[in-house]
Amino acid sequence: MQRIEDNSKKHGTAKTVLVVDDNAPIRKALATAFLSDGFTKCEEADNGKECIALARRIKPDLIVLDLSMPVMNGLAAATELRKLFPNLPLILFTLYDTSPLLEKLASRAGINLVLSKSVNLSALINEAHKLIA
Repeated sequence: MQRIEDNSKKHGTAKTVLVVDDNAPIRKALATAFLSDGFTKCEEADNGKECIALARRIKPDLIVLDLSMPVMNGLAAATELRKLFPNLPLILFTLYDTSPLLEKLASRAGINLVLSKSVNLSALINEAHKLIA
């Protein structure tokens, strides 16, 4: 993963993001990127089931989900989240190839955007802002 570029213009002011990934270093890197961009709060979960419970409590402005996680994967979690939060932006951030099939499955689950973990974190942050706006 690449580091986010220093950006003196903070866009995420007063926003909360929920980062869901079973890999703690990835969660921490994403949290650091969002917080350095000005997001007020970044909560973390390590599986889809934990994500749903936490999202009910904190009502985030954006959720970034991993695809492959134990207990409940990102697509299953997105389906449930979409029922609870019809307009909440959901990003699937995955190590897997962003193939047309995956994008189709993600769209059916209510995911707004599929991004590869190989993209620069600043690109993820920029896409997050577009979805929140």
